[in-house]
Amino acid sequence: MRSALLAGMFILLLGSATVVAGTPAGAAEPKPETDHVEGIFLVAPYTAVTVAGPTATVALKLHNYGLPPEPVELSVTGVPSGWKAEFLGGGQPVGAAMPATGEAVDLQLRLDIPSNSKASSADLVLHADGKNNKSSLPLEVSLGNDLPVSLSLKPQLPSLRGTPTTSFSYTLDVHNDSGKDVLVSLAAKLPKGFEASYTKQYDQQEISSLPVKAGETQTVAMKLKLPDNVTAGNYDLEAQISAAGVEASAPLQLAIEGQPKLSIGTKEGRLSGEAEAGKATPIALVITNTGTAPATKVALTSYPPTNWKIEFDPKTIDKIDPNGKADVTATLTPGAKSVAGDYMVTVNGNTEGSSASADYRVTVTTSTMWGIIGIAIIAIALLAVLGAVARFGRR
Repeated sequence: MRSALLAGMFILLLGSATVVAGTPAGAAEPKPETDHVEGIFLVAPYTAVTVAGPTATVALKLHNYGLPPEPVELSVTGVPSGWKAEFLGGGQPVGAAMPATGEAVDLQLRLDIPSNSKASSADLVLHADGKNNKSSLPLEVSLGNDLPVSLSLKPQLPSLRGTPTTSFSYTLDVHNDSGKDVLVSLAAKLPKGFEASYTKQYDQQEISSLPVKAGETQTVAMKLKLPDNVTAGNYDLEAQISAAGVEASAPLQLAIEGQPKLSIGTKEGRLSGEAEAGKATPIALVITNTGTAPATKVALTSYPPTNWKIEFDPKTIDKIDPNGKADVTATLTPGAKSVAGDYMVTVNGNTEGSSASADYRVTVTTSTMWGIIGIAIIAIALLAVLGAVARFGRR
């Protein structure tokens, strides 16, 4: 029994070693070789279609697999009497194409079908004939009724949140579920004072309508502009599209959070005053919050001229409610050697979410004592000159 068990383990280890030797750890499994394809091929995503007159188009591609480029003539056989079939390339009629090696050319087959056509179907054969290579594509075409226009509108993110200064933009997918191309008009139902504009995705050009091909989807951005006096709260909006008398819409939500908004002024309403060089002068300031949320921890700072001092009482305001005010005394001391004239002092107020500044013009005057001293010095100098003239004049 023991010998049989050892023999089995040996065989198992030998098999594992054989696998490891044949396929190293981490190596990719070998891929089967694919058949090499060469030639010119005319292909269509659908080879049996139902169309509604008087005009219909069928998407095609002309592929060149591994061959040198050469002109390829395009033609159609099996066209019923009264029908007209032609190839389009880049929106224009074409009679030949030349795809580069390994490339494909986009084509369309346009069918013009008269309203009184006796044929209700056609077995067409599309030909792509080069000098050295040829390709043909059978295409079954049946006449049917024109499907009604059908639209759908889907927002990628239907709910947005932010402050009144946030840039709001909704991304919307516009889908044309019908069997023909349509021009879709863009609109919106908004609260009073709101404005909306549309752009194509990743574009800045505003648009009011958008061409959407049959069965395809286009993505647009709806950007909002809020009124200046917008208040905090939840708002319901609606994006709307229409084409050929058919409408579709998508509900949207917007949550506006409150935000403080500071302004700085004075009790007198003037942002100017006088101060004497070297002397402290109080200025009565008023800090106002015109926003929609309380302003907390409002810090006051200033940038006075060199050698000037300015102190605030209080230096920090704990809270200013919406539409509230706070009184602050700014004590300004111009430099003792300041020259008489006009100076500008900037006062700043900062809180989370808002800041404000005001320029206060200060007219500096010098002390009258210095004027008296100056006059005295001038008078003494004049007396000295007069005394000198009288003394030396008698000689």
